[in-house]
Amino acid sequence: MNIDELKNTWNEDITEETPEINIEQRNKINLPLEKIRKNMRMEFWWIIGIFIFAFIVCSVCRPFKLQLYITVLIASMLIVTVFFYNKFFKLYNEISNPVPKTYDSLKDLIMQLNLNKQYYLSYYISFAPFLVCEILIVLEFIPWREPLSEIKIAAILIGTVTGGLFLLYLSGKFWFHRYYGRYIQHIEGLLEELKK
Repeated sequence: MNIDELKNTWNEDITEETPEINIEQRNKINLPLEKIRKNMRMEFWWIIGIFIFAFIVCSVCRPFKLQLYITVLIASMLIVTVFFYNKFFKLYNEISNPVPKTYDSLKDLIMQLNLNKQYYLSYYISFAPFLVCEILIVLEFIPWREPLSEIKIAAILIGTVTGGLFLLYLSGKFWFHRYYGRYIQHIEGLLEELKK
């Protein structure tokens, strides 16, 4: 292949445009994106309310050692939450921009939404160490009628952690599907229509 053929091939590749998304298709995409944005806002305010409530409850805990442990635990949970919500906020800003105009930009949006699905499930699973700490605090500070044997403590700890992890994972998947997943599937369906 000589230089002229290479230039012509290069110019042909450059002049090919990505398919445009028409106005009707943009409107179909905008509705699920607006639902996702609305659910993200609602979830953000719920999380703020939950942390305010948790710190208020923590302020009335006695003895001081229990209050200190719970405060440190909740503050650590807040740090993890801020990290993940920073990622979610970036997606929120991204989907707040006008609806994608090309097929490739829609594919990029789908990729970002699916990436955030992984962040979302990771967010729920990241609470596993906090669950362990909460169980240890409960075992340490709740007065029992008779002292627990080491076997009972181990059984309670292992059983609760196993069940808690399973519930965290299931609740994360359910919550994501209910508030985000079905809208993402709708957008993916529109992407499939555009392929045809």
